Amino acid sequence: MADAARARWSVENSLHWVLDVSLRENDCQIHQNHGAENWSTLRHMALNMLRAESSKGSIPAKQKRAWMKAKYLEAVLSAGFSEMAN
Repeated sequence: MADAARARWSVENSLHWVLDVSLRENDCQIHQNHGAENWSTLRHMALNMLRAESSKGSIPAKQKRAWMKAKYLEAVLSAGFSEMAN
């Protein structure tokens, strides 16, 4: 039982916590039609792309760098799409 509980919390800590804290998923107020599901999919893709990019740094730091520097945004997108292709 303890292993099952730990496994469940590892998913919570590694994915949902990052989505909530870094990408502010719980603050989203989009509820019409399929908007919430669509934004959730985009957030997961963005998180996977930021994780695929090889430079050091936290997810929020990588987000800020991608917002400010077009070259870094290209590197994140390139890493993310090449990871999806594999």
